[in-house]
Amino acid sequence: MTNPQTGWTEWLATLPQEQRATADGLLEAFTRLGADAPGEWARSEVAEGLPQLARFLLLRQLWTEAINGRENPGALENVPAAARLVSAGADRGDVVLAMRAAAFEAVFATLLALDEGGSPAGADEMPLPGWRLHETDSGGRLTGRCLNGLQESLRETDPSGHDAQDIWT
Repeated sequence: MTNPQTGWTEWLATLPQEQRATADGLLEAFTRLGADAPGEWARSEVAEGLPQLARFLLLRQLWTEAINGRENPGALENVPAAARLVSAGADRGDVVLAMRAAAFEAVFATLLALDEGGSPAGADEMPLPGWRLHETDSGGRLTGRCLNGLQESLRETDPSGHDAQDIWT
């Protein structure tokens, strides 16, 4: 088994000073944010020029607010149909799980639509607009990098570390 830190150190030594500082900052950010394999995320951003930190932050926020938000106390009771199910004897955990599964599917479908960048329906009949999701810096200015492949990383950004497997059991 190889030591990931050794590989990181060797890779870091091949970079110019400015990129080393960027890579170290990214590694620290991914580690602090709880990313699995933070070195892989950081290395991809530096080596491939992909906005991995922005991708990670967006996906983690979707997990926290959209997918796992119904686990919070009182959140389930704010959905009348869910509250009725629990009042009728349904297991609260099962209702939460069903709502998380529905939210996961909705988030995945939305990310897929964002990644596709437009609808092919009707494209032959008339030109239709498309869309792209762009990274901004901390001041809100465009960096010129697009966030894509979002649905591909949805499972791996599950804060529980279960890659969404707990939703489907």
